[in-house]
Amino acid sequence: MGIFNFFNKEKKETLDKGLSKTKESVFSKLTRAVAGKSKVDDDVLDNLEEVLITSDVGVETTLKIISRIEKRVAKDKYVNTKELTTILRDEIADLLTENNTTDSEGFVLPDNAKPYVIMVVGVNGVGKTTTIGKLAYQFKKAGKNVYLGAADTFRAAAVEQLVIWGERVGVPVVKQKMGSDPASVAFDTLSSAKANNADVVIIDTAGRLHNKVNLMNELTKIKNVMKKVVPDAPHEVLLILDGSTGQNAFEQAKQFTAATEVNALAITKLDGTAKGGVVIGISDHFHIPVKYIGLGEGIEDLQLFNKKEFVDSLFGE
Repeated sequence: MGIFNFFNKEKKETLDKGLSKTKESVFSKLTRAVAGKSKVDDDVLDNLEEVLITSDVGVETTLKIISRIEKRVAKDKYVNTKELTTILRDEIADLLTENNTTDSEGFVLPDNAKPYVIMVVGVNGVGKTTTIGKLAYQFKKAGKNVYLGAADTFRAAAVEQLVIWGERVGVPVVKQKMGSDPASVAFDTLSSAKANNADVVIIDTAGRLHNKVNLMNELTKIKNVMKKVVPDAPHEVLLILDGSTGQNAFEQAKQFTAATEVNALAITKLDGTAKGGVVIGISDHFHIPVKYIGLGEGIEDLQLFNKKEFVDSLFGE
């Protein structure tokens, strides 16, 4: 059983507000796509394809969605443009379900894995440290003993920011001096966490992508060193992506999934962008579960990814 796996009215309102820019953009494009049309024909489908691609859903996923709608239109013979939004919502939700993009329960903490180790990766500026802080807050709120490791030792700002989050949440942060070996920080963090019976450890890592070989070697070294303390660590490798960068987030996902074994995603900064469609494309393309989405600066604004609620918020109830 995961923690934080409930969806209430307040969270739905936060989701609706966070996706409002994307929704307004999509609906204005949809309105233009069906202008003067009474039924869904080839012209409408061509226009819809453009709407989805320019909403950062991605070409591959867009073509899948259009194909599904074409089959639906052929089957139902006559589909009017008023029904298009409902059909679009249903087909996207079904596509995500078929690709095993299930509603997230968050991170499941088994009784036999203690501490549970989450290694966080992602380029600088995507909201990595902030997401770690918000995650730590949620675990702490759920009654868990949490430790943070400042293994991004190449940026003083990253260490300082993590320390500030640790103080804000009330969890210890293990750090070393600038330029220290990141693997050494990870080792110290896990050793301290294990000695103090911690439930969860979250390790921050450097976000440099200029040399993929160096990145891969560094992340592999961190993982190997952690295994000396907790043999099956890390239990999760969480990749943070900035949703406001649209297709650039795709490229980052490709780079990091090639460099290390990413098994969970968090997509941030969706509240400040009209590019929320990128969540659909990334969910479909990589078949790696989107665990969390970031919808604001507030400490509570990191939500579990619920595909039905997400699609409903994007395309209307």
